[in-house]
Amino acid sequence: MTDTANDRIVDIPGNPRPKGARIVWFQGVGGRNVRACFAPTTADTARGTCIVCPGRSEFIEKYFEVARDLQTRGFAVLIIDWPGQGLSERLLDDPLKGHIDRFETFIGALGNGLDAMGDALPRPYVSLAHSMGGAIALAAIGQGLIKVDAAAFSAPMWGLPVSRMQRYFIWAMRVMGRSNDFAQQPGPPETFEDNIVTYDEAHWQLNRDLTDAAPELSLGPVTWGWLSASLDIFSRMNKPSVLKKIDIPVFVASAGDEKLIDNRAHAQVAGNLPNCDYVTIDNAMHELLMEKPDKRAEFWAGFDRLLQRAKI
Repeated sequence: MTDTANDRIVDIPGNPRPKGARIVWFQGVGGRNVRACFAPTTADTARGTCIVCPGRSEFIEKYFEVARDLQTRGFAVLIIDWPGQGLSERLLDDPLKGHIDRFETFIGALGNGLDAMGDALPRPYVSLAHSMGGAIALAAIGQGLIKVDAAAFSAPMWGLPVSRMQRYFIWAMRVMGRSNDFAQQPGPPETFEDNIVTYDEAHWQLNRDLTDAAPELSLGPVTWGWLSASLDIFSRMNKPSVLKKIDIPVFVASAGDEKLIDNRAHAQVAGNLPNCDYVTIDNAMHELLMEKPDKRAEFWAGFDRLLQRAKI
């Protein structure tokens, strides 16, 4: 881990920290500084460690409620701000660009973080990954770069709704040296009525309150490079020959009213995982962990089934 005086956590009313939470820093790929949050178990004996892998544009503080839920289940929790997101070191001069050069930068940060924490993380390990974090976690597990005992995925980004022509255009923009450019220019501030990630206004507002309190947490639209890197990791990790080797218990939940990622990839991937429980949560949008209470409860019920199957 890296010595740093920057142990800042963005605190706002209504979003209490997990008990004992502290910030840790470590070096990611290329020596970039990566921020993580560790919260110990609140039980007498740790049930294990849950490694929380957030989605694109997300950050540690958005997952405090999730971390508290995991602590009540007896887990220690590690949450990572991916390179280029949250308060981790950004990748381009414009900090609002949602960019990545290749997913190995994310995967390397995940592996380095686990190595840096070492024995501070009680075993067994369970990964809990949302959206883009689902692509990172699945690729890292499939490549054998991290070892977990069970894996849960919330609306994982295993495919994007792009056409063949759009794929060609993304490739062309990379070839022309436009990887660092916005694929879509930033628009006006989002309203709850316009949002496509949750039906729960309280969770939507909490995220807005966090970025209002600390604008440096914010991230804008993706770059052409991010799109190209995403399509590349899909093609490599979604192969049946890779997936069939992932023999740990897996839980996958799709959002019935998904509007961001391609749910068809969930069925394809789940069908090639040897030990997978795959469900669709109806009348829910993309952020299943930030949805209305009954929809969150459906996800947690699947997570608890996963723990039973894994004997954790």
